[in-house]
This record gives sequence, C-alpha cells and structure tokens, in this order.
Amino acid sequence: MENQPVQEFHVTYFDADCGRSRAEIFDTLAEAQRFANRHCSGEDSWAVIDAVTVEHIKIAA
Repeated sequence: MENQPVQEFHVTYFDADCGRSRAEIFDTLAEAQRFANRHCSGEDSWAVIDAVTVEHIKIAA
C-alpha cells in the first residue's frame, strides 16, 4: 500500500443561472482554466482556481 500525493484543481465560480456559487474539481490546470474562462463572461461573473494537493491511496489487491 502506497500513498501518492496528487494535485487537483478546484474551481469555485458564480453560477448566474441559479444565483449561487458552485465548485468543480479538475485533474489538470488547463481544464480548470478553460472551465473558469467559460464562467467569466458577464460583469457579475467570477471564478477562482485553487491548486490542492491530496493523497490518493493505492490499495494492494
């Protein structure tokens, strides 16, 4: 059994359709940036990308 630190990218953004902030998780920074850019089209729109290091545990079979 081995722990592997992995970096994820959490995007928190304002969803104008429902008037709430939401969050999505991506494996790569490029995916997170594309998603954030799509949600920053209006004057009141915003998105924040956070790089988060997590430990994924591999379980021996």
